Amino acid sequence: MSGYIEDRWLKKRPNNKTGKRERTAIYGKCTRYRVKGIVGVKGRSFAVLQDAKAWLAHAQTDVRRGEFTDPRDGAINVKEYIESHWWPTRSGDPGTLERIEQRLRGHIIPHLGPLPLNSVGPEALRGWMKRLERDLGPPSIRLIWGTLSGVLQAAVEECRIARNPCRSHSSVKPPSAPAGRLEAWPRERVLTVREALPERYRVLIEIGAGLGLRQGEAFGLSLEDIDFTHEVIRVRRQVKIIGTRQCFAISKSKKLREVPLPSSVAVALRQHVDSWAPIGVTLPWGDPRPPETPAEGKYRKPKTCKLLVVTPQGAALNRNHFNSGVWKPALSDAGVIGEPKVVKGRRVWDQSREHGYHALRHFYASEQLEAGESIVSLAQWLGHSDPAFTLRKYAHFLPRAGAYGKAAIDTIFV
Repeated sequence: MSGYIEDRWLKKRPNNKTGKRERTAIYGKCTRYRVKGIVGVKGRSFAVLQDAKAWLAHAQTDVRRGEFTDPRDGAINVKEYIESHWWPTRSGDPGTLERIEQRLRGHIIPHLGPLPLNSVGPEALRGWMKRLERDLGPPSIRLIWGTLSGVLQAAVEECRIARNPCRSHSSVKPPSAPAGRLEAWPRERVLTVREALPERYRVLIEIGAGLGLRQGEAFGLSLEDIDFTHEVIRVRRQVKIIGTRQCFAISKSKKLREVPLPSSVAVALRQHVDSWAPIGVTLPWGDPRPPETPAEGKYRKPKTCKLLVVTPQGAALNRNHFNSGVWKPALSDAGVIGEPKVVKGRRVWDQSREHGYHALRHFYASEQLEAGESIVSLAQWLGHSDPAFTLRKYAHFLPRAGAYGKAAIDTIFV
């Protein structure tokens, strides 16, 4: 096994005349014993020979097992590790990266940033969790916890720390998901909210509740995506916000999908087109930030689409402006949520996440399952990559649970 201990105060070979090892030039000026020669491991100095021997044996064993971590690599603080090593290597969807950065800057670095990586343990995590619970709910805390766990797992894989404390300590965990299940809006509420919306936006109800599109996909729906002849909608894009700027992007499912077009929805779409002609809107593709390379410039080249629903000024709908200025007032007028409070001259609405535009998508799923459509088909129409996810999310919408099985048994014994 590689590795040895060097005495830095005495020369390796004895004097030919005296038979003794002579002092080196650094005698008494540095730590005496240095462990060296272990492949892939930086040397380490010790004042006491026994300490050097113990560390050498421990390091050799861990290297043989592939478990060696150098404590000096874990001495870097969390903030420096994130900013200098972890974050610069991240890639992926710009919107996802933006949300991760918000969690890092807002909730991880301010509290855990000064701590060395190898000192982030149960006590530090419990104190951090207590801080988060003052201002955030369980869903947000679980997302932040997952981000921290990803950072620490990368440190494990880089051999900076031996274990990920977010995974290895049972005494501290993120809050569990709240009990309960998705509830679909009743049909009457869908129609009431539709009537409360301004006329130019009412077709968004048919798009959400009749086609199951996500909000960004509804905002990005173009006239060219509607095939009235074959009665299908082709979901090709969504409108996203990166930072404060909008762009077109591929849908969340990362692929084109087709959704059946009911005749009643087709009529509503035709009527909308007759009243408000689709307008060409030009936005960057994938990322609104200026490209840094020719490849990025080619990928982010702006695209023009004749969007079905736009603002009165002819711009693509912005989800933040739409939700606060159009959607929530309609919910309030329909009696779904209460009136807003006025704080410093601004309207402030109560939290109503369960009544967001996504509620129309849940309504669509419940109606499809109630009508007897299969989970596999519904998963395809919703853009889910795995039908098992659709089943877990919407299984309680399946009609007459247990009735078919009871009827089958009755045919045997009756």
